[in-house]
Amino acid sequence: MNPRTTGYTPSIRIRRHTALRRTAVSLAASAAAVSLAACGVVDVGDSVEASPTKGDDITVGVLFPDKDTKRYEQFDYPNIKKKIAELTDNKGVTEYANAEKDQETQNRQMEQMVEDKVDIIIVDAVDSKTIEPAVQTAHDAGVPVIAYDRLAQGPIDGYVSFDNQLVGQVQGRSLVEDLGDSAANKIVMMNGSTTDPNAAMFKEGALSELQDKVTISETYDTKDWDPAVAKVNMEKAVAKLGIDNIDAVYAANDGIAGAVIDVLKTAGVAKVPPVTGQDADLDAVQRIVSGDQYMTVYKSFPLQASAAAEMAVAKVQGRSIEFDALTTDSIDSPTTKNIPAQLVPPIALTRKNIEDTVIQDGIYTVKQICTSDFKADCDAIDLN
Repeated sequence: MNPRTTGYTPSIRIRRHTALRRTAVSLAASAAAVSLAACGVVDVGDSVEASPTKGDDITVGVLFPDKDTKRYEQFDYPNIKKKIAELTDNKGVTEYANAEKDQETQNRQMEQMVEDKVDIIIVDAVDSKTIEPAVQTAHDAGVPVIAYDRLAQGPIDGYVSFDNQLVGQVQGRSLVEDLGDSAANKIVMMNGSTTDPNAAMFKEGALSELQDKVTISETYDTKDWDPAVAKVNMEKAVAKLGIDNIDAVYAANDGIAGAVIDVLKTAGVAKVPPVTGQDADLDAVQRIVSGDQYMTVYKSFPLQASAAAEMAVAKVQGRSIEFDALTTDSIDSPTTKNIPAQLVPPIALTRKNIEDTVIQDGIYTVKQICTSDFKADCDAIDLN
């Protein structure tokens, strides 16, 4: 079986105990934690299970992979830092580093944090496989590691992400619903990086909705999620197919979507065909408002960041009941089985629900979205 054409990823398996958790696992985990606390079983501040050597004065290392994905430094890290402070009566601190796409840099950053004796590390890996030796180093030193967003290899202690296969399904289903279920519709697939296991799950989920319903004319992977690479690949697709033979583009994230749309406009397309995305970047939301991008996948960054912080603090302080309540799923990586996990459900964001998603959650304000260049478009959809 060819993973490039099928999206099949044999090395990662998620187990869910009920179908309901597929779409609401994060809510169930949060509710469980709250219920336990309300009943006196779990006390966030002073648990009877807490290790006597780990109180609130803990240090949490946070490692992110790049700065091109705007959400990391705008939303994820600030929310993690804020939540850790809240959970530790402002005694807990965070150490932060960004690898800027360099996997060896990230390995060194993790090893340095281990040397600095942080209590736990939250890592979003540049390369899920190459990070393994650094994860092993942390494990050997007694420093737990929680994988964030992407599942890293090695002895990981926990994983918090979105339901990545469902992300792809949401993207693919959105295209089919907009275009109609017809093999006459020709799709270009612009997937993510092959070094990111999430990209394989996005692709698998998308293909489960697209295959046998539309025609997939061309498929590309995007090295390091780099929009410049996506631009070159989309230019190849346009040159090979012609702009009149591209009815929609599956773009795995908003950076790729932006590059795709630029290429289509430069090629002279009369109207940009439906293009998907992911991450709800501000410029992507503005493209949706203007009609250049059809949809993006909104993922509640505050919810994911809070979950990671709660898991980290519970793990360090030895509050196993709360940690278990936060990780009601489990996942296998190629190297580690039964990793405790929390998966957060994604939402399809279109022109119809901007107010109910990114504005309601405080990610952006109407003023930030509806700048002078987009005022008329905002007025047209009553976003004001």
